[in-house]
Amino acid sequence: MILSTLLDFETLRIIWWALLGVLLVGFAMTDGFDMGMGALLPFVARNDVERRVAIQTVEPVWEGNQVWFILGGGAIFAAWPALYAVSFSGFYMAMFIVLAALIARPLAFKYRSKREDPRWRAGWDWALFVSGAVPPTVFGVAVGNVLQGAPFRLTDDLVPIYEGSFFALLDPFSLLCGLNALAMIVMHGAAWLGLRADGGVAERARRFGGLAALAVIALFALNGVLLALFIEGFSFVTEPPHDGVSNPLHTQVVQAGSWLDAYAQRPWITVAPVLGFLGAIGVRVGLRRRAEGLTFLASNLSITGMILSVGFTMFPFILPSTIDPDSSLTVWDSSSSHQTLFNMLVVTVVMLPIVLTYTAWVYRVLWGRVLEDDVRNENESAY
Repeated sequence: MILSTLLDFETLRIIWWALLGVLLVGFAMTDGFDMGMGALLPFVARNDVERRVAIQTVEPVWEGNQVWFILGGGAIFAAWPALYAVSFSGFYMAMFIVLAALIARPLAFKYRSKREDPRWRAGWDWALFVSGAVPPTVFGVAVGNVLQGAPFRLTDDLVPIYEGSFFALLDPFSLLCGLNALAMIVMHGAAWLGLRADGGVAERARRFGGLAALAVIALFALNGVLLALFIEGFSFVTEPPHDGVSNPLHTQVVQAGSWLDAYAQRPWITVAPVLGFLGAIGVRVGLRRRAEGLTFLASNLSITGMILSVGFTMFPFILPSTIDPDSSLTVWDSSSSHQTLFNMLVVTVVMLPIVLTYTAWVYRVLWGRVLEDDVRNENESAY
């Protein structure tokens, strides 16, 4: 008996679609507060000691958090090769900007305290700001483009041909999605600083976090209204077999109707946007009441709800095409083979609990507030 027959192809595709969502949520929840700290750094810290307090809240964990980004890219490459081919080639310049910003972060951590010159340190602090603010904004713009569809087509040999440009990505709806993502990450960073920082940094983070939570609520609602009124969805004319070969060209797709029709067809998915709103409201309330733990939990719930809203709304579409809807990538026709998905799942079931256990242990060992007095009295610091 072949072990891969224990799970049929349809089930494996759904599992890997869900795992992709888990990895994206994990990246936003963990590396999100690192980026949020960077985006807030010029505004919550007024002197070098306060900046070091903010930076050292993420010092022990930022490298491990960034691994979620690598895992997400690896999962796309291995489980959804067609999505990898289209997105990483079509959105090449956007990906380059994200990677350049993320590369700036370790450089800033390494070099900012090598000299005591205030201008030297200020320059690296602004590099941290860029590395915190740019990636979530670009990711949000990418989500806006995914919801609208990307201008690509597949040849008969399934070679993707992308016919867009970087500046074409920057349409009003996508920019609003980018601002929504930035506000979400700033809110998350503020919740983290309120939990881990001390003194003036924590106080200012609470103020900015409250404003960011209001922006998240307003932008998330506005994007929902625009999605309902102005953005056409995609639907099948002939739906592919859920356990068939991975060839999008065997499917007939039309761009018509609304993405929000999914909520009439599957009412239970309403839990995702509700969670997004309630989480942001919880952050606002928690910051005002100084309930740091509940605030951080609410921020994680809000992030989870907003990311799941996109996935649930579009399912089973992953990346639709505007110039050739029949080339649209869906869960049912753009995955790796049955055997590949099964083998990867076995490895994931073994390794993911180990990674999560180790990560939880690291957070437990290194937990605690970063105090201004401790930073001020340190003789040596890498940051």
